[in-house]
Amino acid sequence: MPDSWLQAPEKPSGAHSELALARQKILTKPPGSLGKLEQIAIDLAGLSRSEKPAVDPVRIVVFAGDHGVCEEGISAFPQAVTSQMMTNFTHGGAAISVMAKELGASLEVVNLGTVGAVPEASGVINEVIAPCTGNIVQKVAMTNKQAEAALISGDSAAQRATEAGSRLFIGGDMGIGNTTSAAAIACALLGHCPQQLVGPGTGLNSKGVAHKARVVEKALSRHGDSNDALSILASLGGFEIAGLTGAIMGCAARGIPVLVDGFIVSTAALIAVRQQPDVRDWLIFGHRSAEPGHNAVLEALGASPLLDLGMRLGEGSGAAVAVPLLRSACALHNYMASFADANVSEKSKE
Repeated sequence: MPDSWLQAPEKPSGAHSELALARQKILTKPPGSLGKLEQIAIDLAGLSRSEKPAVDPVRIVVFAGDHGVCEEGISAFPQAVTSQMMTNFTHGGAAISVMAKELGASLEVVNLGTVGAVPEASGVINEVIAPCTGNIVQKVAMTNKQAEAALISGDSAAQRATEAGSRLFIGGDMGIGNTTSAAAIACALLGHCPQQLVGPGTGLNSKGVAHKARVVEKALSRHGDSNDALSILASLGGFEIAGLTGAIMGCAARGIPVLVDGFIVSTAALIAVRQQPDVRDWLIFGHRSAEPGHNAVLEALGASPLLDLGMRLGEGSGAAVAVPLLRSACALHNYMASFADANVSEKSKE
């Protein structure tokens, strides 16, 4: 249903997590020797309600949208790149396209509104709300109706993932200017100043970053003191950020774990958790972005990412790179022999 994003998710199965913990204790290895891989398997057992957790099939959905704040000169790339990259995604030339193929994951691209035209034959799902959001320095990014439309689009993507039998969801972003919107959202939610959270985005130099921080300051001043998560999203966000928020909430409501990407997606996750706190149980964090604002968002979510590779591409690429770790955690948990099975002596209990 298109309103599943409004529903509080169920808690993971504590019983299955306990069974997984018990199994980890009898596998042929010293306790804790597989580090985070052990906890990943335990968590996935609870999330999947299965003694043998799995993450395949993997679903990747990239949401795209343009930002009116680009009028302020906050990006090193022109807005035309947003629509051009959507075609690149579906033609297999983008980083996330390569990773989807490498992982055997299904890839979907959803256009929520771009300044540039997207060819009809591109394979992109067009759910256009408007050509771009409003310039957040001067007015709200989205009306409440537009924000709701984007949230519902994300929820619909979660429904399609459910219908495809997906066991893991990765959301990706494409939108020139979206690190500006994400920084503004994070500042409004966390009470940080822009100079702490604003980063280079598409590759700004120090002068460009300073200008970008001033733009975020103006946007926050225009926004005011409201700290309601969805109001902040509508005021300062982007269509793709709202789509990601709806998808994260929709996946959690449907019992699909979400492997969270970098700064943009983590900001959407923060909105989702502020709106529905139990969504947090369904989130696994793939990597730590090089964008400075990501650390503050991760800290607010109590998140410890699996990887720290200095990535800041977006598209869901950092999360995709972490998928083999989840697969390894499941394989080791499911197929390693126990001490009894292998006739191996256990650790002394003394």
